[in-house]
Amino acid sequence: MARGHRSALSESTRNRRTMADLPGREAVAAVWRIESARIVGALARYTGDFALAEDLAQEALAEALVTWPRDGVPRHPAGWLLTVGRRRAIDAFRRRAALDDRYAALARDLGEGGVVSGSAPAGPDPYAADELWDPDQIDDDVLALMFISCHPVLSREARVALTLRVVGGLTSDEIAKAFLVPTATVQARITRAKKTLAAARVPFGVPPPEEWSERLGSVLSVIYLIFTEGALASSGDDLIRLDLASEAQRLARVLSRLMPGEPEVHGLLALLELTAARFPARTGPDGEPVLLEHQDRRRWDGAAIRRGRAALARAERAGRGLGAYGLQATIAECHAVAPSVDATNWERVVLIYEALGRLAPSPVVDLNRAVAVSMAQGPAAALPIVDELVAAEALSNSHLLPSVRGELLTRLGRIDEARTALALAVRLCGNGRERVVLERKLADLG
Repeated sequence: MARGHRSALSESTRNRRTMADLPGREAVAAVWRIESARIVGALARYTGDFALAEDLAQEALAEALVTWPRDGVPRHPAGWLLTVGRRRAIDAFRRRAALDDRYAALARDLGEGGVVSGSAPAGPDPYAADELWDPDQIDDDVLALMFISCHPVLSREARVALTLRVVGGLTSDEIAKAFLVPTATVQARITRAKKTLAAARVPFGVPPPEEWSERLGSVLSVIYLIFTEGALASSGDDLIRLDLASEAQRLARVLSRLMPGEPEVHGLLALLELTAARFPARTGPDGEPVLLEHQDRRRWDGAAIRRGRAALARAERAGRGLGAYGLQATIAECHAVAPSVDATNWERVVLIYEALGRLAPSPVVDLNRAVAVSMAQGPAAALPIVDELVAAEALSNSHLLPSVRGELLTRLGRIDEARTALALAVRLCGNGRERVVLERKLADLG
């Protein structure tokens, strides 16, 4: 499976040419961001131990932070990190069992009489000669990392943290900042995740085809979860966290190259691109939200819309029908091509939400369908859908349901009920920027 490796390698070569021009610590951060997934994946394939590979890569990274600023950036920085990690692996095998057959074989492969641990590898260029950096294996390694970090045995929080760490190359501090949790919490989640994978004896590698359906769904849901937290932050003072949303888009693009025959992968990428296209118009100069009907559509990212529609076309060409992400992308496309809210094909949006509700039923889908029905048929037709969700105590901890209900009641002239619903939405809303909008709607009711 050597999908796209030549272009990936040529890109890496261009990136490596610029690394030497960066100061030491900046070069470490840059090369880690670009190459970390390949490094961890190659070490995991080499050692057969995912948890050990991630630790080895972190040790090599720590050594680079000390060595590169002092001695200069090596000519092939990724090869430097990989070779240091591999030598640390030999040290680990040696500690586990003296004269272990596996250790002896690894030492022979290195062509060394003993083990050299620690600093930068000497001798011939390790990057050019390193058999671990096999272009026919790079894509497999990254894909295997995605499947492992999103394994169903892990909790949702652990999958997100591990994916951002080993595939995205983010530090624990960066992940903690993105999700507004203590760094210690992120570190604990990653540690528990690795222990869980070890206890479950999850092998490193791309799972067999019969396991792809469940495992791929987990990968897609993690990427989508990262994006949704970036697109509409659940807490804090920023409406959009571009760092998280952009990382999810990057992961989706990588996955689409690794699995070009999976329509739902392209469907997810299309959804992310088409949604992100509206980001430039979603906030005003002061950072407050700008509602869809007030957005300047000229500010929408036309390139992102074209990329999203192209990805959606690839999903449709697969010939297996659109999945849940593909259907959501189709709805996003309806918005992207409409010149205004009023000109949007709301009847088609309602039909797609109905199909989505049958394929992947959830209260959020029903709530979004109610919004579409209110635009297509009026608030009176939509309110019963919302009231059913209230009666079922769905989304009880979310501000979204009372927010939509308050809007519908306002349009129907039922002001006292609307005031009560919006007041509840304000109490439940964790995002400061979005809360301001809800408070303004509440104040406008008098």
